[in-house]
Amino acid sequence: MKLTIKNKLFASFITLSLVAGAGCEKVDYGDTNTNPNLTTSPITSALLTNVLAGFGNNTWDQGGVRTVSGLYAQYFTETQYTDASRYSKQTFNWDGFYAGAMYDLQNIINTNTDPATAEKAAANGSNNNQIAVARILKAYYYWWMTDTWGDMPYTAALAGVGTIPYDTQDVIYASILKELKEAVAQFDGGLPAAGDILYNGDIDKWKKFGNSIRMLVALRLSKVDAATGKSEFNDALAGGSIETNADNAAIVYPGGNYQNPFYNYYNVVKRDDYSIASTLMDWLNSHNDDRRDVYGSSTVGFPYGLTRDNAVAYANANPTYSRLLDPNTVGAETAPMVVLGAAHMLLARAEAANLGWTVEDAASLYDQGITASWVQWGVFDAGDIATYKANPDVDLAGGSIDEKIATQQWLSWFPNGTQGWSVWRKTGFPDLSPAPATTAIPRRQNYGPNEPQLNGANYAPAASKYADGSGDNSQFVKLWWDK
Repeated sequence: MKLTIKNKLFASFITLSLVAGAGCEKVDYGDTNTNPNLTTSPITSALLTNVLAGFGNNTWDQGGVRTVSGLYAQYFTETQYTDASRYSKQTFNWDGFYAGAMYDLQNIINTNTDPATAEKAAANGSNNNQIAVARILKAYYYWWMTDTWGDMPYTAALAGVGTIPYDTQDVIYASILKELKEAVAQFDGGLPAAGDILYNGDIDKWKKFGNSIRMLVALRLSKVDAATGKSEFNDALAGGSIETNADNAAIVYPGGNYQNPFYNYYNVVKRDDYSIASTLMDWLNSHNDDRRDVYGSSTVGFPYGLTRDNAVAYANANPTYSRLLDPNTVGAETAPMVVLGAAHMLLARAEAANLGWTVEDAASLYDQGITASWVQWGVFDAGDIATYKANPDVDLAGGSIDEKIATQQWLSWFPNGTQGWSVWRKTGFPDLSPAPATTAIPRRQNYGPNEPQLNGANYAPAASKYADGSGDNSQFVKLWWDK
């Protein structure tokens, strides 16, 4: 990931701290080399806008770590260089996330907490409201990161001094749930956070967003700590969650220098090496799912996980293979990106009801969730969706309810690869087959190459935890909640 100058400096600081620790003598140079024209504290509204401007990339980051998750979920496949689709070991470091969005969010929290800067920061919204927003977003990032890599630096990760120990995933999950609950309760009646391009200062929607994340995090515990999961889910549900598309967490793109990332990839970067995987498109086509008309540029899926030679041959023979998202509608320059929406939450509540965690009607929530997804994607047609819902593979009557709910979750999360991959990892649905001539789909992404070099003492025991016949730090070893 390309870092800004600020982030490069921060990353360098982290690197030096890992090597040198905290034993250097502090020397006071007074105000020498101090620029009186610079601000003495961060502009928190600008930091928040900066974080949210990149928040849509939680569904896609043009060939980065999130895109690889989409390959593992079999939403996408590569059409030219197919190593990642065929599970070659990836080399993504997490430094850019710590030094980027996470650093900015921690800065917002610190600036609004420190008595020396809190009063000035309050010009950008009440201190509590700014801190609450930053805590929710930070919890979301940590949730995404731990579900990608597993155990990771957490408790001391943003302290900026010394070597950074790893926390186990169960500890991280417990802390994320606590952070989300406290953040939602922290909102006060003061001014909303300035710089909010997600909800434009609507605190009620921020509370629903925070509660919704907490519900999803709680559901991940269904196979490892169902009692805690049930308790956390119900407590968050009682506080109010995203129920309609009007409350969706969606990043809006005005166009120009700030474009929908899929539009940017195909029309500005002018790359053409990702397609909708036939795994997904074949399901949509065979079930007359109208989302096929917008999930891709055509209804021609690309066979998943081909070797390079076979992929190039298929692409040459099938030039109308589907690119990601219809460029005339949901993939247009100004098309919004939904990070978390009503469809996801209604289907999550259907899952919880089916688990016996709530007294809600699983069938009704399932039905509403499918409808919300079709509406979100702009393809709702009353006749078509009635026919679709009557399909034996969709109708909850008969067959595995678990499988049907999970499959609809997988379909609704597109193009968010991490979420779709997580649905499959936890439930085993849909029934995905590994790429041809491979034996298994990855269950995590391996730690990047910077960790053994810069944080070796803490990396080694964490990497050994994810060991298999190929050695430590394997991408084929399951995460804590993946049972």
